[in-house]
Amino acid sequence: MTRSSPQSRSMKSASRLYAVQALFQMEASEQTVEAVCREFEDHRFGAVYEGEEMQEGDVDFFRKLVDVAVDQQAKIDQATDRALVAKWPIKRIDPTLRALFRSAGAEFVNAETPPKVVIVEFVQVAEAFFPEGKEPRFVNAVLDHMAREFRPDAF
Repeated sequence: MTRSSPQSRSMKSASRLYAVQALFQMEASEQTVEAVCREFEDHRFGAVYEGEEMQEGDVDFFRKLVDVAVDQQAKIDQATDRALVAKWPIKRIDPTLRALFRSAGAEFVNAETPPKVVIVEFVQVAEAFFPEGKEPRFVNAVLDHMAREFRPDAF
């Protein structure tokens, strides 16, 4: 197993955040995968806004997460529903969390990254979106359940 560089890990972390944002934007605006991905690649990855430089991301990894999340959405949503309380199916939860679970689910399906790493990374994404809330703990619990379903061999 090869270790990735800190810069590579940072770019993947940024790509996870961007994938959540892209999936949220697709749902909110009904834009196509291609249109949203192109917009993110052209206007977010490493762009400078009001003197603040956006994090550079791994374009291929970002595309893979978004594409798998869209292509496998039914499978990912079903696994998410099983991890949620029966009264709160995925269609009733916050759209940011829905996008986060779909992105993380795509990474579980893809099976290249150890599931525990995926959980930690997406809990950090949840902390970025919900710094004061209980959502990161909720995300941790749901993703742990999903990881055990998608990748039981890793536990």
